[in-house]
Order: sequence, then structure tokens, then C-alpha cells
Amino acid sequence: MKILMLTWEYPPRVVGGISRVVYDLSRTLLKDGHDVTVVTYKEGDAPDFEDDKGVKVYRVGNYMINPNNFIDWIMQLNFNLVAKANEIIAKEGNFDVIHAHDWLVAYAAKTLKNSYNIPIVATIHATEAGRNSGIHDETQRYINDTEWMLTYEASEVIVNSNYMKNELQRLFGLPYEKINVIPNGVNLNLFNGIERDYNFRRQFAMDNEKIILFMGRLVYEKGIQHLIAAMPKILEGYHDTKLVIAGKGGMLDELKAQVDYLGISEKVCFAGYMKGKDVQKMYKAADISVFPSTYEPFGIVALEAMLSENPVVVSDIGGLNEIVQHRENGMKTYCGNPNSIADSILELLYDHKLCAEITKKAKNKVRNEYNWSKISQDTHFAYQKAICQSMAEKQKREIEQERAQKTKKAKNTENEITNLLSFKKRQAYA
Repeated sequence: MKILMLTWEYPPRVVGGISRVVYDLSRTLLKDGHDVTVVTYKEGDAPDFEDDKGVKVYRVGNYMINPNNFIDWIMQLNFNLVAKANEIIAKEGNFDVIHAHDWLVAYAAKTLKNSYNIPIVATIHATEAGRNSGIHDETQRYINDTEWMLTYEASEVIVNSNYMKNELQRLFGLPYEKINVIPNGVNLNLFNGIERDYNFRRQFAMDNEKIILFMGRLVYEKGIQHLIAAMPKILEGYHDTKLVIAGKGGMLDELKAQVDYLGISEKVCFAGYMKGKDVQKMYKAADISVFPSTYEPFGIVALEAMLSENPVVVSDIGGLNEIVQHRENGMKTYCGNPNSIADSILELLYDHKLCAEITKKAKNKVRNEYNWSKISQDTHFAYQKAICQSMAEKQKREIEQERAQKTKKAKNTENEITNLLSFKKRQAYA
């Protein structure tokens, strides 16, 4: 099967979770014998074309014209994605399916679908309404409407949790049978050969301090503000702890101000954005990983932490709520509740037996349920459904056209007979 992946991020460009999902899914589909082409945005010195171990990756820049806003920038990007896809199709032939990742590539996907009769499978990784707890301005409304359009144009829609399935059905009125729940996964070999590096760890905490780790974007919906608010209670109960916040985002200054206000600057380290081996080393250096999101469709970072044998504490919200079972393979806290976060962390800090049981079960769950081989098979099945649906619709259109032509031909014949009889009747009276 020839698959065209449209995405606005692909390594080395990593903005959120989409990049890792597209990367791992593409590699696994390739191993399963499929032909995978990725068209994405070019950032920095990344090559225009790259054969990424069999996955063909084409990168496009944006216009030199500075757009007025982010929406205009995305629209310009979509024009360039279409141009590159047209070039590839002219050279290598048509694709069997387009896999569009989120609203950011919606217009490119729709244009290619209509131009080449290729079915779309759309993955909605998150929604604008979910990220912002509703729609509050015209920009958000535009993004929300674009998400709806993408799900409407798609033959099949993929989401990564039952929470997201319910959200899409509620927001866009999608039929349940059109929405496929296929979780994200994690590379099971991610931590092979990675041990705790004490020299690396000492950059962030002393040997006697337990590291509480947050890994992710510094934005409101990730809930870091609630984790920081929990720190005074944690430090009161277990003084030898250090909160390490690894990531970047628009809330950085606000979060630093919150730390200063609480007087815990010595116990909180803003480690900045991490990538590559540093991410793996950081998980191994940590003692507890915490993901206190207020909105989280899935939560790949939780899977990574579980695979690294790190006990996790998560909010009882969204996809995290489905991944973690309380006191079995992790700890759950009430969403947005610093006291609840502190209680779960303190329990793990003092109960070593519970930590050992949780980490063992968590790692087994990730290996059994969130491996890319299974996810790739489920995604391929969604592709097959989209293609079959597209073929059925094409056949239906052809039958309707043929029926219309027959009806038109029969009507013309009837008119000809009527005209002939009328002519003969006039001749008889003449």
C-alpha cells in the first residue's frame, strides 16, 4: 500500500507528540511492507529530501513573505505541501491513502483528495476546544471549524483514546463507527542499554535528593502550575526532594515567578528543552515522573516514563485516566488538585514496595498494549476501510451516472417516437 503522511512536524522538528507518532508509525508500516512517504515542514538545516531508513521524507519551506498571523502561516504551508505532493505524484504515481495528522494539514489533504480521488484517514491528536476548555475567540473558532472539516472529509478518523472518541462525537457529531480508537505507542527499545548516569543526574540534584520529574511543554493544559503548588507540602513531608521541569513553552516566566513567590527556588530546577539521549538519561535519573495535565488526549510521556521503570503520577483526566490504574501501574490524582498530587507523590516516596510493584506492572502493560506492531496493524485496517469505502462510493457514483444516462437515453427515444407519431398524424390529415 502506498501511504502519504501529511504532518507539520517530523524529526528533527519536534513541537509536540505528533512528530514521534508519525516517525514510529511510518517506520513500523515500512517494516510491514508498505511504501511510506512523509511530506512535512522544513526547519533549520534539515534536508529537503531524506531517505530515513526506507521512509521517504520530503520537507518544504514556507514563503519568504511574512504572514500576518499563525493561521496565514499554516495556509501558506498547506499550499507548499500540495505543490510538493503534486510533484511526487507526477513522478511516482498516485497514492492509495492520505494520512492527515491534525487540522494543520487539513487544506492540503482536502485538495489532494479532490484532485486525485484519494481517500483521507485523519488522526485528531487533540482539539482546540479541549486545549482551551471551550471556544473563546474567532481564531479558536476557525481552528475548531477546520478540525470539523477534516473529520467530515475523512473516510475514517483515528483518535488515541476513548476520551477523545467521545469528545469528537460531542463536538462534531461524528458517527461512532467512523471513529477508530488506536492508542499511541512507544519504542520498546528506547531504554535498552541506558542506565542511571550519576554525573548527568548531579547537574540537577544532589545524590541524597529524590528527583520529581515533569517532562513536556510548558503550557497551561499540562498542569505544571499545580505540581509547583504541591511542592511546599511535598517538601514539608520529605525535604530531600527536587522538582526538575524539562521542557519549553509560553508559561516559563509565569512558572518561574510562581516558584519565586512560594520561596522554593532552590528546590525547583528548570532544565530546559531536552532531546535525544538526554531525554532517556533524565527519565533514568528521576525517581518519580508526574504528569498533572488538565487536558490530555493521550500522554506519550507517561508511556515513556513507565517503560523507563519510573513510577508515574497522573491526573484522572483524558487518555491518562485510561492508561493508569490507581495503585496498580501508577498513581492517579484529582485533576487540578495540588493536595492530591502531593499525597500521591509522598506515598511513593515512603512506600518502596508499592513503587516496585507499580513499575513492574507498568512496564509490562506498555510492552503488551502500546507496541507499534499492534498499532500499525490497527492503522492499516483503518486504511483498508477508507479505501473500500472510497471504492464503494466510486462504484455508487458510476452506477448512478450510468442509470442517469440510461434514463436520459430512454427519455430521448420516447421523445423521438412521440415526435414521429405526431409528424405522421399531421401528414395523414394533410
